[in-house]
Amino acid sequence: MRYFMLCCLLICSLSIFAQSKNATTEKNNIPYREKVKDAYMKERCVLDIQAPASANKLPIIVWFHGGGLTGGDKRIPATLNNQPAIVISANYRFSPKAKVEDIIDDAAAAVAWAFEHASAYGGDTSRIYVAGHSAGGYLLAMIGLDKHYLAKYKIDANRIAALFSFSCQAITHFTWRKEHNISDKQAIVNEFAPLYHARADAPPLYLFTGDRELEMLGRYEENAYLARMMKINGHTKTKLYEFDGFNHNNMPIPAFEIMLQEIFKKK
Repeated sequence: MRYFMLCCLLICSLSIFAQSKNATTEKNNIPYREKVKDAYMKERCVLDIQAPASANKLPIIVWFHGGGLTGGDKRIPATLNNQPAIVISANYRFSPKAKVEDIIDDAAAAVAWAFEHASAYGGDTSRIYVAGHSAGGYLLAMIGLDKHYLAKYKIDANRIAALFSFSCQAITHFTWRKEHNISDKQAIVNEFAPLYHARADAPPLYLFTGDRELEMLGRYEENAYLARMMKINGHTKTKLYEFDGFNHNNMPIPAFEIMLQEIFKKK
């Protein structure tokens, strides 16, 4: 589904959601792992949480930042500030200090923490949405499609209300390929590719990318293939959006608006 830049800019210039003026509570650097193996895990495996002061049974949005699995830092995106939701932004370890499999496990541990603890902040754990950009989109796609990561924490991945992937790598991540001395231009699909785990019973999956001519490498085409394979496998709630005129870095602008529409739409 393609969106023209002018339409996207018009949408983004309007405030679709009346942002709450109520005070919010914030807590930073909350550990999301019970067992910490080393100082690096202790440093990186933390999250921030923001909640309206009078929160009660609100949806929960878990956000993972991008950075190629080698950099970046947790922050709550400006678009998610003052929304009627509990917003969690989690850090995770980086390659080469951690293997890609361990980084995916960090993402699973953070989401498991949300299932176990977000209700104490006024969240409704039946409405946990997981979102992220680039590397963050890859992480959520992996833990949402490959059920064994969350199963380790006794969480069924199908409990996630929806997955919102902002320009994720659908084939095997280039950082995994670098770990194994494989060029980032050589396409690989193995167990470290969201595409490998396409399945019919997954949570609703929203795949957002920038313009195919402006995106990183073949990011649009990867997501289009993932969307097709999800549908071929019988998944009926996969949606693919391509934002004309937007590149890898600014495609979250229109993507956030669609994500918020979906989270807050009337049932």
